[in-house]
Amino acid sequence: MMKINDYLSREDVARFTARSDGRAWLVVLGNWAGIVAILAVVALYPNPLTIVLALPLLAGRQLGLSVIMHDAGHRSLFRTDRLNDLVGQWLGALPVFNDLPTYAKGHVEHHRKAGTREDPDLPNYQAYPVSKSSFRRKVFRDLTGQTGVKLMRYLLSGAAGVVSAERRDSARPFLQQWLVQGVLLAVMTLCGAPWLYLVWLGAFMTVFMLVIRVRQVAEHAAVPDLYDPDPRNNTRTVDAPWWQRLIFAPNNVNYHMEHHFMASVPCYRLPALRRHLREQGALDDVPVFTGYGQLLRHAVA
Repeated sequence: MMKINDYLSREDVARFTARSDGRAWLVVLGNWAGIVAILAVVALYPNPLTIVLALPLLAGRQLGLSVIMHDAGHRSLFRTDRLNDLVGQWLGALPVFNDLPTYAKGHVEHHRKAGTREDPDLPNYQAYPVSKSSFRRKVFRDLTGQTGVKLMRYLLSGAAGVVSAERRDSARPFLQQWLVQGVLLAVMTLCGAPWLYLVWLGAFMTVFMLVIRVRQVAEHAAVPDLYDPDPRNNTRTVDAPWWQRLIFAPNNVNYHMEHHFMASVPCYRLPALRRHLREQGALDDVPVFTGYGQLLRHAVA
């Protein structure tokens, strides 16, 4: 079993878990600046090519907002709980139809039970490797909006969020989600392009569903031993090139093995933690994946 004190001193732990409001705001504002830039290009040059290019880029930024929610749920993004809660909810979770408090409650169980048969997220990846025909069907359902419609129905029936297995305790998260969507539509309308909301929602309902699926496969599918509590065996990091990370792994979410090793490390310090673990020899026997193409060839038999 991989233990923190085998590879990190007390000073190392303090260094890697140090939270920075400045770096956190760079992550948050950088994601939203990307969203604004993508939509601005589509508004200035509205044609099929810019829209088709915008869909995967927007889906990557929507995943980036989900990562902001995720880190804020761990209270590891900002220095104070209040900032984590407010920013993680209103600028991370709600724009992508999720709810931070409910998501965080369920996600804690995933971390606590990862590497066991009680992991609540097992249905997302335990069937891998799957056949090519099976994966093609999943991709088709994602890109044609079938998965998105299914999850939206789940949301309407009482789920806390479209990528959350938790049920909401009241209507408040649902109302907040649609309030934020209304604000997005209002801003686009004031900018003279209300139709941009269809591009935003279209990316979410189609490409984002595929991006989420690939992320789930990357993190835990077809790993050396899904039922071993050691994160080196039940979790994976993908050392992908920047252009793949732009869509499939924003905000360093590809460093998932390191995240499971020590969940209190902010996303902006995960690359440094990985370098440290390599230097300490902790990753000597861990399989190396250098891109999402290689990953899918491994997980799709």
